[in-house]
Amino acid sequence: MGETVLTAISVISTLCAIVFGYAAFARNGKKDTEAEAKNDATVLTEIGYIKGGIDDIKAEQREQRKTNTDLITRLTAVESSAKQAHHRLDRLEKREDREE
Repeated sequence: MGETVLTAISVISTLCAIVFGYAAFARNGKKDTEAEAKNDATVLTEIGYIKGGIDDIKAEQREQRKTNTDLITRLTAVESSAKQAHHRLDRLEKREDREE
């Protein structure tokens, strides 16, 4: 009878150890899942901030490209005007040379 009680206690102890071990494993798994979810949320938030920053940079770059295009157009017009002015000055100088 004493051995039967010891065997029953051993079996019950083993079963309790298995149940408690599984419960601890499940609890730790849940905590790991929560930690991973928080980490993923943080990463996604940071990616969102980075995306927003990139969108801002792209918008600024488009605006700068437009400004550069406008400046090139104006510079081309100024160069053309200066070239015409130089031609007129050259003609005036030739007239003066002929008149002298």
